[in-house]
Amino acid sequence: MHPPILIRPAVPGDCAAIARITRDAYLAAGYFASADHPYMRQIQDVEARAARATIWVAERAGQIVASVTLAVAGEPYADIAQSDELEFRMLVIDPAVQRSGAGQAMIHAILEHARSLPGITAVALTTGEGWDSAHGLYRKTGFHRVPERDWLVPGTAIRLLVYRQDV
Repeated sequence: MHPPILIRPAVPGDCAAIARITRDAYLAAGYFASADHPYMRQIQDVEARAARATIWVAERAGQIVASVTLAVAGEPYADIAQSDELEFRMLVIDPAVQRSGAGQAMIHAILEHARSLPGITAVALTTGEGWDSAHGLYRKTGFHRVPERDWLVPGTAIRLLVYRQDV
């Protein structure tokens, strides 16, 4: 049995841990070959992201084990959010604790938060086409595919998949 997970807003002192977990999770999953990829450099700049978006962390026994970025339509980090959706991005779990409940705890907290937001009736997310473990987590927590909303990363042939869940 694992100690309980606390989901909370990130604070400035969390940025280094969030950057490390983000880097480690994306590299371990094989999403990028190097931490020097331009997108990898961008998502590891947690201070810049936190200045323009809401970031949460999952903490277990005093250690940050996961993070996520939240956005609503019109905010800088909203890629796909419609006016009635909360979008989450960059859900990352420390590879050392994956499959220990941190991802599910984070998603449940996001869904609960969405239910408390006026005008929000769903949660949406984008994920990579080959990110099978992420797809499994999303399906397990009640999300369904919305293939008509899939999109290509601008200037690339990288197809991103959209999942959604009503709240």
